[in-house]
Amino acid sequence: MTFDELLAKKAGDAEYVIKKYLPNINGYQKTIFEAMNYAVNAGGKRLRPMLMAETASLFGGARPQLLEPFMAAIEMIHTYSLIHDDLPALDNDDYRRGRLTTHKVYGEAMAILAGDALLNYAYETASRALMAAEKDELQKTAVAMAILSQKPGIYGMIGGQVVDVEESGHPVSLDELKFIYTNKTSALIECAMMIGAVLAGADNGQVQCIESAADAIGIAFQIQDDILDVEGSQEDLGKPVGSDAKNEKTTYVTLEGMEKAKNQVRQLSLDALKMLETVGLSEKNPFLKDLIVWLIHRKK
Repeated sequence: MTFDELLAKKAGDAEYVIKKYLPNINGYQKTIFEAMNYAVNAGGKRLRPMLMAETASLFGGARPQLLEPFMAAIEMIHTYSLIHDDLPALDNDDYRRGRLTTHKVYGEAMAILAGDALLNYAYETASRALMAAEKDELQKTAVAMAILSQKPGIYGMIGGQVVDVEESGHPVSLDELKFIYTNKTSALIECAMMIGAVLAGADNGQVQCIESAADAIGIAFQIQDDILDVEGSQEDLGKPVGSDAKNEKTTYVTLEGMEKAKNQVRQLSLDALKMLETVGLSEKNPFLKDLIVWLIHRKK
């Protein structure tokens, strides 16, 4: 099986897991269920749940009853952040993944509520893992829950978004930009990979290694996103290009130039892979190695 075929299969597996946990569309509040499902079902790479599952596999795997609720939850959190990012008050984007954004279909108020609902429902979903945990699994499941609570929050993704919003249209230093990237983008990738490792029984040193590698992966991923916003096409990306310039955002490309940005992506990629080799990446999960290289150097 080629990498592309295996990637499609793994994405399909993640898709199946995510859809199992989406709410049924019924009741007086069914509009919120429709909006939530519309946003989640817009597709995407399913990168974060896939990274969670593949990192768990790197350490010997975890029971589906523990892993799957967290896989669904991380995608719900990621999707809520996209719904809110697209709102007129933030990036004001009309298209996401090749179709109209949630606020363009359901209105701004319902889009805000759909984002709120997905965030809350993510923790409701993840709590199923706690209820399914055996006595000897409770500690690691609780640790996974703590990671899911912290990384997307004020000391993670939201913290990065705050600085990103406040500094939009203003000159940003390289240190500030790294803070934004480490938190706004890397935090959820760290979250996914750390949870996978924890649920599979990795020790503290191994989890710290995963966190550091995931940080490098996330920063490289975001710099590549900056590159694609300049060099990519709406047809490939499924969203408008040039939005960073439109919103007067400082990016790694605007600050350091295209060539240095591409070199930094390469270096961060090598750094991440080197760290992961210390826990047996090539031997234990060669697909995860290929996945990391692909996502960092992706063209869409």
